[in-house]
Amino acid sequence: MQTAGGATLSEDTQPETAEDGGPGTDETPPPPRRRPGLMLTCLLIAAGAIGLDQWTKNLAEANLDPAEPVRILGGLVYLSLTWNSGAAFSIGTGKTWIFTIVASCVVLFLIWLSTRIRYPMWALALGLVLGGAAGNLLDRLLRSPSDIGDLTNGSFGQGHVVDFISVFKPHAQAFPIFNIADSALCCGVVLIVLLELTGHGFSPESRRPREDAKADA
Repeated sequence: MQTAGGATLSEDTQPETAEDGGPGTDETPPPPRRRPGLMLTCLLIAAGAIGLDQWTKNLAEANLDPAEPVRILGGLVYLSLTWNSGAAFSIGTGKTWIFTIVASCVVLFLIWLSTRIRYPMWALALGLVLGGAAGNLLDRLLRSPSDIGDLTNGSFGQGHVVDFISVFKPHAQAFPIFNIADSALCCGVVLIVLLELTGHGFSPESRRPREDAKADA
C-alpha cells in the first residue's frame, strides 16, 4: 500500500533528511523530517475506519433483533446487537460522560500527533487508533440518549455505543461484545507495541540506540 506522500506502508527505512541539512555524515546524521503525506495517510486510514464502523453499526441497528442473535461462521461469531454506555468491550458502563471527555482528549491528541509522523508504519498504527477512538466517540455524541438538539437537558455526550460482534457465544457469554471501532483501536495499539518492542519507535531518538548498536557491530 502506498501513502499519499509516495512511500509504502511496509517501508522501514529512514525518511528523507531535512532539506537544509544535506545528506549528513555517518557520525551525525540529521534527523528525518516530518512528511505531510504521512499525516494525510493517517487521517485517511482513520476516516476509513470511522466510515466502516458507522456503516456497520447502522446496518446492525436496522437489521438485527437484540433478542435474536444471528449465528455466522459456524458459531465462531454471533451478530448480537446491544448498546453500551461504557468503554471498549463494555467496560465501565454507567460512566458515559467520563469516557466522552477522555475520548475527546485522546482524539485531539492523536490528531496533533499525526502532524509529527516520520515513519510510514506509524501512519497506519495511529490511523487505526484514531479511527477507533473517533468512531465510538461519534456514538456518544450523536446516538441516543444523547440529544445534540437540546444541550440544556444534560444528555449530550452520553449516547450509547452500538456493539454487535460476539465471539464463540451470543450475548457476550464468552467474551465482551465489540464493534469495528474497538477492533481498529486494538489492532492499532498492538501494532504500536510491536513497533516499540522491535526498535521501530515513533521518534528518531527512540531508534538511535538500535542503529548505533548496528554501527558498532
